[in-house]
Amino acid sequence: MTKTEWDILIASTCLKLLLFPAYRSTDFEVHRNWLAITHSLPISKWYYDTTSEWTLDYPPFFAYFEKLLSIPAYWVDPKIVDLNNLNYGAWSVIAYQRTTVILTELVLGAAVLRFVRGAENPTMQRIISASLFLHPGFLIVDHIHFQYNGFMFGILLWSILMARNDRKLASGLLFAVLLNFKHIYLYLAPAYFVYLLRSYCLSPTFTLLPGRFLSLANAVILVFLASLGPFLLMGQLPQLLSRLFPFTRGLNHAYWAPNVWALVTAVDRILLKVASRGQLSGLSVNASGVASTSRGLVGDTVFAVLPTVKPIHTFAITVAFQTIYMGKLWTNTSYKSFVTALTLCGFTSYMFGWHVHEKAILLVLVPLSLLAAEDNAYFRTFTIASIAGVYSLFPLLFTPAETLVKIIYSVLWAFFVLKPIHRQVYQFPRGILAVIVDILERLYLAGFPLLQLFVTLFPLVAGRRSTAQESASDNASQSENGVSASVSAMEFLPLMLTSVYCAVGLVWAFVRLSVIYLVRKD
Repeated sequence: MTKTEWDILIASTCLKLLLFPAYRSTDFEVHRNWLAITHSLPISKWYYDTTSEWTLDYPPFFAYFEKLLSIPAYWVDPKIVDLNNLNYGAWSVIAYQRTTVILTELVLGAAVLRFVRGAENPTMQRIISASLFLHPGFLIVDHIHFQYNGFMFGILLWSILMARNDRKLASGLLFAVLLNFKHIYLYLAPAYFVYLLRSYCLSPTFTLLPGRFLSLANAVILVFLASLGPFLLMGQLPQLLSRLFPFTRGLNHAYWAPNVWALVTAVDRILLKVASRGQLSGLSVNASGVASTSRGLVGDTVFAVLPTVKPIHTFAITVAFQTIYMGKLWTNTSYKSFVTALTLCGFTSYMFGWHVHEKAILLVLVPLSLLAAEDNAYFRTFTIASIAGVYSLFPLLFTPAETLVKIIYSVLWAFFVLKPIHRQVYQFPRGILAVIVDILERLYLAGFPLLQLFVTLFPLVAGRRSTAQESASDNASQSENGVSASVSAMEFLPLMLTSVYCAVGLVWAFVRLSVIYLVRKD
């Protein structure tokens, strides 16, 4: 490691240590409970335990990972792994779990360092590698909100690195390992399947290479046997799968992940307002959809005016788009084509998937980062997706103490990452249409400070209006329910605007990247 690389590691670690007392979500208790489950119970009961509402719902490799972490956790503080010690919040458990995130994230750090070695443009790759290790998404989701994404995306990047270095068997093996840590990476599986089948298992004349095919198949099978084997022997596979794939959740996660369905839900809300005022005759309103689209909570999403979207619809749309990209990947299995197709697989699932979490945007932003310095078109797509994607994570940290941290850190990251790459790849747009698009994109990006200003000031203004309404209600003996309904109707407006505004940028970035990939011949 160079001195600069050591400086980045030390400075970032110090910042993460300072964030130990910061806000932590329910995910913190989720992982503490998983430490307790894997430490206190035999493996036969891991996927059956319901002591806490936060039941184990990750694949077995992650459960084994928690089991490993539970051993030193017991030495640090036995109460950490006490199954009945729910919502334990002592400093010992906070320091221990946050430390494990920092240490396991070194898998990511090692991967991005290796990307610099042997890169065609080491200078640009060094910037991209630093941007990944210091990504605001990891700081927000892992080191404050609390998860282990840095560790798992480190495995993904090692797999992609093996593909770049033409070690495709190792690439497939690592991806199989990753799938058994977190099943959300199934979204990327089509790209791996087509890429490895076409470039590793088939000859240029499409002849099957039995030796390579069997090597890859055996490697993947052995990984899955190591993961699922104990549960197969115990006859628990159906129970395990029921935990991994709970299809009872609604279309939108909370209010809302910024994808196509966020825009569709927003349109339904607008049509509901129009229909409720009688401005459009013939529009039928689904009464159950009125509450569903306005509550801002996790659950079934039933539209009030538009046809309700079902899981089969989202699945069909996702498969249709991914099939198009896989057709291009089949004909072009270069490393750049593979990374682009991989990014689009994650992007398609994020855009059209069922019950998509905001945090899933990292499935897009991480592989897209590897393409940022290819040329101006890729860079502009990366810029729009990164700014919209990172901002879409801001609502995860809703407490005042973290507001300045997330804003200042993200702005500094954008400045030190986007400026040098822009200087390297920027090209003035050619043609009137290109100039218009360029201006509109710049205006869109310039809107984020205004959006943040609104998100910051609206609760203050709404709070004062709420107080005034309650006072007027008391003086005039009005219905308390009427005042509460008025306040509640506006409660989720900042979240809704954030989701919709970010969705506009992410949908546009998705369209941009799709056109780049499908139109170009490289």
